[in-house]
Amino acid sequence: MPGGHRVAVRGTRPVAVRRARRRLAVPLLAALLAGCGIRATQVPTDFGPAPSRVPCALSGADLATQAGRGVPVQVFLLCASQLVTVDRSVHIPDGTAERQRRVLVAQGLLDQLAMTPSPAEKQAGYTTDVVGGITVSGPRGKDPEGTFRLSSRLQDLTSSALGQIVCTFADSEATAADDGTVVLGGPDDRPVRRYRCTAQVRSHPGAVAPPSTEVTGG
Repeated sequence: MPGGHRVAVRGTRPVAVRRARRRLAVPLLAALLAGCGIRATQVPTDFGPAPSRVPCALSGADLATQAGRGVPVQVFLLCASQLVTVDRSVHIPDGTAERQRRVLVAQGLLDQLAMTPSPAEKQAGYTTDVVGGITVSGPRGKDPEGTFRLSSRLQDLTSSALGQIVCTFADSEATAADDGTVVLGGPDDRPVRRYRCTAQVRSHPGAVAPPSTEVTGG
């Protein structure tokens, strides 16, 4: 019927027109983008904001600022779930005896580990698990030479904090050993232990505690 034919045309023509317009719009948009020097893509992309700094990398100016004046040292901070060295400095009075110098260096290292990372370090992703207020002293009683006694119980430290301390001490002039180990004890009477900074500890400080063996005496 004529009336039925008119209804069919009115119901389908707008749909066909819309589909045709969509098909024309895609190549037209691609042509416009190409004219602007932009390559068209059929997949939506969202790259997000550009990173402001490479993770775990400090600029030369930042390194100079962090090193400061004094005895140059390196401490291990946490970055990208690993232990990464950062240059710092500690102040030691001239003429300090060697044994006391080691304790002062160790205390300076602890203080540096407990410091809040600088804005540049934070931006690069550095953090620390070592809390402030921990003090260090030298050997006592039958402790072997080179022992460090912390005012905090070692079992109360997180795996990451202990890894930071062990690796920082073992890699410094504070220790008499040069084999990547350090002898640590707490404020109690528990036997001191020799801790090792291993590649596994540096790579996974939150999951791998520094391995240790008991030291029986000096």
